Amino acid sequence: MIRLRNLEKFYPMGVGKYFVLRQITMDIEEGEFVTIMGPSGAGKTTLLCILGMLDGAWSGEYYLLDQPVHKLSLKQRAELNKQYIGFVFQQYHLLDGLTVAENLDIPLSYRDIKPSERQAIVADTLDRFRIVGKKDLFPSQLSGGQQQLVAVARAVIANPKLILADEPTGNLHSSQGKEIMELFKKLNEEGTTIIQVTHNETWAAYSHRIIKLADGWIVKN
Repeated sequence: MIRLRNLEKFYPMGVGKYFVLRQITMDIEEGEFVTIMGPSGAGKTTLLCILGMLDGAWSGEYYLLDQPVHKLSLKQRAELNKQYIGFVFQQYHLLDGLTVAENLDIPLSYRDIKPSERQAIVADTLDRFRIVGKKDLFPSQLSGGQQQLVAVARAVIANPKLILADEPTGNLHSSQGKEIMELFKKLNEEGTTIIQVTHNETWAAYSHRIIKLADGWIVKN
């Protein structure tokens, strides 16, 4: 599903360069559940942002479902992102001025789906995640665990082939974290490819394998 070849990312520093990622070469198969680990500053979030096409300034080769991302324009990358990728952030990134139902509708609004169908998909998702009673509430009226549950629901509502999760349980109590991880496990069993960044060994154990980064290099693949 994903092929990276000698992917690198750096920032200019004086007359030299500060490398965040160095010669990243790896493959991730469709249907895998992969965890990326490493100390702070290892390049984990940067790698996830590149995979999610939220960062376009890098060199090397990146293939997603045989599409050569490195050769695509920013607009084409954005379309690929909308079509195939769901992103879950540590900070939830829900829109404060929209209700839960309206937040869930956003990914569907990017697609060629009739409004009546969108309403039905939102209703099904609210039911699936057991948050029907929260549909008219705003994010500020929800607990952290509930906000992250909505964020995961928003990430999967359009049936992405790939979910990228950056410390998705970082701000949650352990019981809430376990609920999110069990949800990821179920989604993965249903066929969704998942790549998560975490420092938590317990949550990493949910994945099929662990890729470790240190100082921008892969030290375990």
